[in-house]
Amino acid sequence: MSNQTEANKRWQEKNKARAKYLSDRSRARSFIRNLATNEDLEELKRLIQEREQSLKE
Repeated sequence: MSNQTEANKRWQEKNKARAKYLSDRSRARSFIRNLATNEDLEELKRLIQEREQSLKE
């Protein structure tokens, strides 16, 4: 295993919540770009609007 790979593993262990956030965000973006149907995109737009409203409150 390379030094960089080991360093990445150590960072992920020390920053589990941030690593999970980044992984989830990456998967969401990938889904939208590569797999989402028009129906999926319409639902996601609605969910995004709801989330934006809840963050304003």
